[in-house]
Amino acid sequence: MLLAIIVIAVSVFLWIRKRRREVAPSAARLAAAGWLPPERQNTERSFADPEADAIEAALARGDWQPAAQALDATGADWERRSALVGIIAHAAAKDDAWLRAWEAARPDDPGAAVVKAEAKVIVAWDVRGTAWAQDTTAEQFAGFHRMLREAREDFDRAIALAAPDDPTPYASRIPLEKGTGASHETMRELWAEITARAPYLFDAHASALLYWYPRWRGSEELVREFAWGAARTAPPGNLMTMLPLMHWHDHLDEDAPEVAFRSVDLTAMVDAALIDVAACRPDHPRLAGARHLLAYILTKQERYAEAVEQFRRVDGYVSAVPWTYYPSKQAEAFCLYRDAAIIGSGALRTGR
Repeated sequence: MLLAIIVIAVSVFLWIRKRRREVAPSAARLAAAGWLPPERQNTERSFADPEADAIEAALARGDWQPAAQALDATGADWERRSALVGIIAHAAAKDDAWLRAWEAARPDDPGAAVVKAEAKVIVAWDVRGTAWAQDTTAEQFAGFHRMLREAREDFDRAIALAAPDDPTPYASRIPLEKGTGASHETMRELWAEITARAPYLFDAHASALLYWYPRWRGSEELVREFAWGAARTAPPGNLMTMLPLMHWHDHLDEDAPEVAFRSVDLTAMVDAALIDVAACRPDHPRLAGARHLLAYILTKQERYAEAVEQFRRVDGYVSAVPWTYYPSKQAEAFCLYRDAAIIGSGALRTGR
């Protein structure tokens, strides 16, 4: 895994060097045009989210009330609720003292219940690690499955407490079913519960996409059927066209020759995704992630002006694929691709 990351990182820098025309624009020229340098890129977010920042700051102080109030205020905005649950659950996976205080104060709070369940799944995957099965110890597997068993009970409770139309506890359950190797029948039953409540919930689709990968419980045929089925049937603005792109990037990007980025199939996927992104509501919590991946692929396709448009919308925040593949170099990788797009588009005159 480490070797693969190193190889990818090296290829990024070699690719950028190859395409630099004469010299890169100076930092002063970039700053004058409003572009931010690597040291000013936020590596914790993919877009500006003051509410999430305030919640995390409060949780760090042990104050759970802003988190509870934010979840209460989501109403039927399931995209936002799902995103917030994920942010709060990741905090709980590190330290859940405030979550126990939340449960004590509001024992039947559906927000606390789903956060607790999702946090246990996060802890379970942290215990297991990211290595292949043959490189994972028996102790890691034992801890992994013990936490998933506990999480299953917590999800049952979260579902019982949730509003009847809330898909969040069902969607958050997908990584548990993936981890336990749930059957296709079980997954399809869970999927029916989710889509009956929210047919195009992005987080649910992104999570289920992994379940259908061949390395988990699916196959190439099943994952393509899932991704393309959603992309073809969803109205524009739901970001479902990102699913085929995500699958392409996960499976083909690393070893793809440059000509593959200009293929008819990938170009059609990108064009469809650009229409989807343009139709998406501005405050969709996964819109920025879509822009980051599109900016990267558009740059590789040498569609520089279109790439610059996407980079412009997300500059300053780099916690998104593909930049997160370079944990210590997220900002640098983002800026290298961004600058290549700027140079290629002619948006700045080159010079020192």
